Amino acid sequence: MESSDLKKAGLKVTLPRMKILDLLANSPDRHLKAEDIYKMLLDAGEDIALATVYRVLTQFEAAGLVTRHHFDGGHAVFELNDGEHHDHLVDIRTGRVVEFYDEIIEQRQKEIAREHGFTITEHTMILYGHFDDEGDAEGRD
Repeated sequence: MESSDLKKAGLKVTLPRMKILDLLANSPDRHLKAEDIYKMLLDAGEDIALATVYRVLTQFEAAGLVTRHHFDGGHAVFELNDGEHHDHLVDIRTGRVVEFYDEIIEQRQKEIAREHGFTITEHTMILYGHFDDEGDAEGRD
């Protein structure tokens, strides 16, 4: 994502917005809390207040640039909205989040909706549990 994405979303290009957008785009962890972003900015020597981080993330969400999740009733986490649908596995012990997509699950949801005369406009699937002690070697986020 770049400054043109901010302009397309109707947002003025500012240094805090660009820094936060860059962190969201380049972090190895796709699901970040506002506090994580704030700490990353501090570590990078940026002087951006936590309140500014929250305000920018709210603006990004309203503009459709990020998606806010409330996994396991905890803190909100944010991820860039890349336009690709995916679902989530959330480890209730560690908070680790893994994204996945399964065409069979997606198709079955459409079939169930059709059987009930229901039109899906949007959906979210979050599976809560825990990874085996060996962990999940593939799909780590």
